[in-house]
Amino acid sequence: MKQYKIIPALLFTIVFIFGCEKKTEQITHVADYEQYLSTDKNPSVDFANSEINFWQTKYDKAPNQSSYLGIIAAKYATLFDYTGNIDYLYKTEKLLEQSNQENNYSKVNTLRSLARNYIAQHRFKEALVLANKALLIGEGKAETQKLLFDVQMELGDFDLALANLNAIKDMNDYDYLIRLAKWNDHKGDLDTAIGFMEKARDIAEKENNKTLKIWSYSNLGDFYGHAGRVQDSYDCYLKTLKIDPNYSYALKGIAWIVFSHERNTKEAKRIVEAIEVTHNTPDFYLLKSQIAQFEGNKEEALKDENAYFTMLKTHDYGAMYNKYNVLIYADAKQNAAQALEIAKIEVDHRPTPDSYSLLAWSYLNVGENQKALAIAKEHVIGKSFEPKVQYHLAMIYKANKMNDKIVHIKEELLGSLYELGPNFEQKIKTL
Repeated sequence: MKQYKIIPALLFTIVFIFGCEKKTEQITHVADYEQYLSTDKNPSVDFANSEINFWQTKYDKAPNQSSYLGIIAAKYATLFDYTGNIDYLYKTEKLLEQSNQENNYSKVNTLRSLARNYIAQHRFKEALVLANKALLIGEGKAETQKLLFDVQMELGDFDLALANLNAIKDMNDYDYLIRLAKWNDHKGDLDTAIGFMEKARDIAEKENNKTLKIWSYSNLGDFYGHAGRVQDSYDCYLKTLKIDPNYSYALKGIAWIVFSHERNTKEAKRIVEAIEVTHNTPDFYLLKSQIAQFEGNKEEALKDENAYFTMLKTHDYGAMYNKYNVLIYADAKQNAAQALEIAKIEVDHRPTPDSYSLLAWSYLNVGENQKALAIAKEHVIGKSFEPKVQYHLAMIYKANKMNDKIVHIKEELLGSLYELGPNFEQKIKTL
């Protein structure tokens, strides 16, 4: 009888210990962010709308003042940032194109603004043309070189990007530091990237620049998450929301922590659905689909995935969601050929290692294992360190019976499970 009494006691101790460990992993607290889930007012949106009305009235009275168009365009860009409504992005484009035409494409500020609009639309080659036009004009060269770095990184022209980065070198300049952080992240040196982002944050705090502080905290939130520093990530998102309660990107970051780290699917979905009220974009349906998959609710996951595609059809998002579409289609064998066609387009638009990874992944899923490996060897291996890219690489190795190359990748992927999401846990374990 004693043995039977000891075993339950031992089990109770084990459950109690693991229960305590589970509690120590709890990072988020509803009381920290609840106030940001029901913000029915957005001063930034209200101000942008009032500014649009003001400057539009002035322009209507003096249509020869093309500079007004740039001001109005900037306010529509603000509306896009806060609402996710793609129509505002296109309205911004239309106004900037009109302004550039009226100025015969001679104003560098307007050229750069339109280029950044094209970047947001994933029209990177067109953005590069405008950036080079601005560079030829010569005015504000350093600002143009910052833009060129941004575009060239998106196009995979890393040598040119580095040359432009070196040309603007200034360790006391915020814009240089955030790009230096991006460069080191690209190289796979996350710790160094974080160090430079922290220096940029310090500048933003010293200058007490609201916009720069928001950008710094939210991006550090991402970087800390990638590094497994989830508590630091959470703290940064809260700092962001304290400055701007309507900054939905930070709320999405918290939703990811709740889902991926704490695996509280109900609360994660509640946060996402609260964000959608004011900032509705297709990617939120995909996040809800991931949550439903983890819950084992295949019907709900498919429903959210279908809602994502319906939204893409209802609104013209251009190439902005090509990456997501490839990943969705490639996972279903009946749609793998469609994934391949989109991946080819994405490589043409954005020939980066990540895009080539999508292409290799697509070839793998249509059964062309050796072609997938050849693309990976030429364009991906040693050139991208993103966890999802590494997972695709491991699967390509596995399909080509190169299991000896999987061991190290598998270890790294298990360490990146938070970033990948809980749906990848079983996939990684079965590599």
